[in-house]
Amino acid sequence: MSALPADVATPVLAVEQRGIQRVMDEERTSQTSLQTGILWFTVNFVLSAVTTGALAIPAFGLGLWDSIAAILIFNALGILPVALFCTLGPLTGLRQMVIARFAFGWDGAKLTALFNIAACIGWSCVNAIIGGVLFHSIWHWPFAVCLLIIAGLTTLVSVYGNDLVQRYERYAWIPLAVVFIIIAITAAPHMHATATPAIKMAWFASWISYGGAIVGFAIGWSSYASDYSVYVRKSVPAKGIFWWTFIGEFAACVLLQVLGVLLTTWHNTAFGTDVLSLAVQPLGTVWADIILLLLVLSVIANNIPNDYSLGLTVQVLGQSWEAVKRWVWTLVGAAIYTAIGLYVVAVRGFTVAESLTFFLLIISYWLGPFSVILALEHFVFRKGRYDLSSWDDPGRIQRGLTPALIAFIVGLVGAALGANQMGLDYSLIGPVGKWFGGDLGFELGTVLAGLTFYVLRRREVRSGVRVPEAEREPATA
Repeated sequence: MSALPADVATPVLAVEQRGIQRVMDEERTSQTSLQTGILWFTVNFVLSAVTTGALAIPAFGLGLWDSIAAILIFNALGILPVALFCTLGPLTGLRQMVIARFAFGWDGAKLTALFNIAACIGWSCVNAIIGGVLFHSIWHWPFAVCLLIIAGLTTLVSVYGNDLVQRYERYAWIPLAVVFIIIAITAAPHMHATATPAIKMAWFASWISYGGAIVGFAIGWSSYASDYSVYVRKSVPAKGIFWWTFIGEFAACVLLQVLGVLLTTWHNTAFGTDVLSLAVQPLGTVWADIILLLLVLSVIANNIPNDYSLGLTVQVLGQSWEAVKRWVWTLVGAAIYTAIGLYVVAVRGFTVAESLTFFLLIISYWLGPFSVILALEHFVFRKGRYDLSSWDDPGRIQRGLTPALIAFIVGLVGAALGANQMGLDYSLIGPVGKWFGGDLGFELGTVLAGLTFYVLRRREVRSGVRVPEAEREPATA
């Protein structure tokens, strides 16, 4: 079993040496539940939240009030698993993708780790593209230079690890709050209520599809939620961790996504960062450029968790991968997403709006099945009990085709059947999505995965193949 000496457990402004090794309670800091809430507020109080909200009217053809309703409902649904999984950090001292081993098994967790690696790189790439394009529009430097600056600053914080991540996110939201307030005040006289289209099947399909984009943004953190609460002492109430995480992310997402919708009632044909660029034009060139530059820096706050968790996730692929330092994998991931970003924009010529729309909807597909499986395992079968001494022992964790892995695959098939997405030269349209006239990938995949897992896992328990720790004496952790 891997271990880490206590003297390198919580470095202060030094490169964090710990990877996915379990954090024992005596090694943890005095981080509070409020601090956790601030972190989740900051990482979502960013540029991409505005551009996601701004898709409602020009991309999905919705009105103001039905867009706001979707933002409220689908954010609440997407944030629930993030808040729940954050409570598992203090409970177990384990990173999120390590906890997945208890449900998916040793081999199945590797598959989910691969999906998470793709998600971390993908989110980083999309965010860096958005920031790079905006940076380029301000100073007219080559796009490659702009992207490299954003990636470099992000990587600098991510490489150092948890302590610097927490410190940075604790204060990064403050200048952004000032910026967004200025934008809202400037745009307020031009905002108006865009009428909701006729309530027909076509409208409902668009509303659900937009909801999928909102869920994709909110639930995107569920696969590495506990990564940022493992240093919270076990004595901190789980209820406080849950609610502060929920409130922090919900407040940030709702405020900025609603702002994005309202900005498009002024410029109803604008996409992506154009919505913000047009909104600050009345302030004059100098002030507009300063505000837009601060918005570019918000990409760093949003991307830091992606980069940091990427290094941890790679280590879940096996003990040989774990032997390589977390910060090395973080550097490798940064190089990969930077190269992809340069290729997408400079070579392929994708616009920000198109790549963001497609990516947000597709990336949410795997997270629905993943989240519902972990939630059922925790609440229904384990009831919060884990044999923590076995977290890195392949001889004590189930191997092969587990109920969770089967259910996950079923969920992915369901997502493909319910998908209805088109890009510039690609499409993903399943028969159910085609019939519905909109995207049902997230919903169908989540429901099928949850039902399949519950049936198979219950049968497994009854047969005595794998009895949860909740049904026997707890192991010594």
